[in-house]
Amino acid sequence: MNDMNFPAPKANSLGTDAPAERVGGRSALRQYLNIVRRRKWVILGAIAASLVVGLVATLLMTPKYMASTTLEIQRESQNIIRVEGAQQEANQADLEFYQTQYGLLQSRSLAARVATELRLYDDAHFFQMMGASSDTAGWFENGRPTRAATRDERIRKAAEILLNHLGISPERLSRLVAVSFTSPDADFSKRVVDAWAVHFIQATLERRVEATSYARRYLEGRLAQLRGRLDESERMLVGYASRERIINLPATTPATGEGGVSGERSIVAEDLVAINRELSRAVADRVTSQSRLRAGGSVTESLENQAIGLMRGRRAELSAEYARLTTQFEADYPPARALANQIAQIDRAISTEEGRVRRTLEQTYQSNVARETDLRNQVRSLEAGILDLRRRSIQYNIFQRDVDTNRELYNGLLQRYKEIGVAGGVGVNNISIVDHAEAPEKPTSPKPLLNMALALLFGLVLGAGAALALEQIDEAIADPTEIETSLGLPFLGTIPKVSEDLASALDDRKSPIAEAYMSVQTSLSFSTDHGVPKSIAVTSARPGEGKSTTSYALARALARRKKRTLLVDADMRSPSVHVMTALKNETGLSNFLAGSDDVKSLLHLTNHDGMYVMTAGPQPPSAAELLSGDRLERLIATLSESFDHIVFDAPPVMGLADAPLIASKVEGMVFLIESRGTKRTIAQVAIERLRAANAQMLGVVLAKFESKHAHYGYGYEYGYGYGASATDGE
Repeated sequence: MNDMNFPAPKANSLGTDAPAERVGGRSALRQYLNIVRRRKWVILGAIAASLVVGLVATLLMTPKYMASTTLEIQRESQNIIRVEGAQQEANQADLEFYQTQYGLLQSRSLAARVATELRLYDDAHFFQMMGASSDTAGWFENGRPTRAATRDERIRKAAEILLNHLGISPERLSRLVAVSFTSPDADFSKRVVDAWAVHFIQATLERRVEATSYARRYLEGRLAQLRGRLDESERMLVGYASRERIINLPATTPATGEGGVSGERSIVAEDLVAINRELSRAVADRVTSQSRLRAGGSVTESLENQAIGLMRGRRAELSAEYARLTTQFEADYPPARALANQIAQIDRAISTEEGRVRRTLEQTYQSNVARETDLRNQVRSLEAGILDLRRRSIQYNIFQRDVDTNRELYNGLLQRYKEIGVAGGVGVNNISIVDHAEAPEKPTSPKPLLNMALALLFGLVLGAGAALALEQIDEAIADPTEIETSLGLPFLGTIPKVSEDLASALDDRKSPIAEAYMSVQTSLSFSTDHGVPKSIAVTSARPGEGKSTTSYALARALARRKKRTLLVDADMRSPSVHVMTALKNETGLSNFLAGSDDVKSLLHLTNHDGMYVMTAGPQPPSAAELLSGDRLERLIATLSESFDHIVFDAPPVMGLADAPLIASKVEGMVFLIESRGTKRTIAQVAIERLRAANAQMLGVVLAKFESKHAHYGYGYEYGYGYGASATDGE
């Protein structure tokens, strides 16, 4: 036996010179498309089933109507109580606020209010219409509620049903939100949506009032406490002032009074201020009279005295008349003497008046000095009283500060109480209804087109999943491209399924089956450096895969090339070559292996291009024992001298030792796989058994092939299609 390395075939049965790596390295998209093509009935069945289920479900669905209303929710930005930091500043992008409002729209309390307003808890038709009859079994009898469930339980159940059929759809980048409700009754859906919007607005206003009720109650308690403390502090202040005889007058200005107490001034302080002002005036008067007295006494006063001024003016006139007369007459002249007497009288009167003025100034000065002294004594007395008042006013001021503090706290809280009352009573509603709900005229569900589209999509997904699952589960080899990657052997060719008689098909050299075996023969011619091996054994993993047919067809193909070819039926357990060649199986291979050396008597010439056949012969007790000796090797050597090619129809590999024994003696083994019949794992185990017997594996032939199951359009001739469904025989 020639022990040498066999190169991979240079051409496959497709008639293409593309390398096997390119065939096996197909794209994922094409692979999936071929899976769809092979599993199309599974996918179509899944789609059809989904469409039927979707159609039936759509027809059985109860029509439902959805009513919707649109609300505008404005951000609360009014700071009514005007306390810095008490409320958050307005923020148009405050998503937290709007998310809170959306949550409040779906609150159980609001649903309970609507259920109570519409009296749904007593409406048996409502629970039946909304599909809650099983959950409320026994709650109603003849349309009236029973004692099986309390009123609160029925309200909770009705609220839960309302929430399950409520929809909240905020509009992006706006303050609008759509509130919708779906039910089998159009009018009922409208009633629920209208009631929902109204009660949401009412609940918002109530929460705003309730938000200030706690503050009002707290402030009322604090005001009562501060009022008691203020009354007590005022009583203590008045009692202490009465005991200590502290009398204060209300201040007309907000200036700080005596002792740092604002709002009041003591009588002693007022008297001291008044006496000080009088003392200041007395000192000023005394200084003025003293300066007038020291400045010349009567001179200044005489000049200012009107009577003296008149007399001085009269004297000046008389003196002028007297001087005129004395210039003309003597001093004894009677008119001159009379004028002199008048002047003397006027001088005496002026002197008398000036003396009176001097005495008046002295009296005024003495009076001012006495008044100043008296006022100073009073100031000293009041200062002593002020010091004593300050000593007694320390505790008084403490009481006064308590009164002022309590009064300020009381007034401040009273103002806040009034402001909170205003905020809770006249708050601005920030929620309004934009579009009122209208009773829907057409049902919103079911939607036949949408349901069928979803059913179609589901069917596609289900079918694709089933197809992929079947592909993963199915280990049968159906594609020639899987052979080299899965088994690691060269691919020799494919044998299609045929419906006509095999012998007739092989007689026609242009028939697809004849072309297929010619392609296999061509591949074998490249398996060694001297062409087709001298001795070839054809086997498979299990019976019924077509190895006998392949052996017979391959032998005929070799004989057609004018090669002396011998077909040996080596399957002594289940021979079949004599049936295909219409020969008797009286003598054959088993006879030679058993010891007969008459080889010529074991050979039978057929009518097919000079092809010889050696049948299996009588069935031996143990075919493995016959094959384990050296008789088979001697037979091959003997036959090789007379024949160009010897083709053995070997038994299947699995479960038998015959095939490995034959494989160890022949020049090459051809492994045959039934398309979509042989599992990948079984084929791998069979090939490993042959390799363990040191078999030279020439390649794999894929029999009973159907091109529709392959990734590519395998076939023969230029159409390369086979639509037959019959299987080859053994």
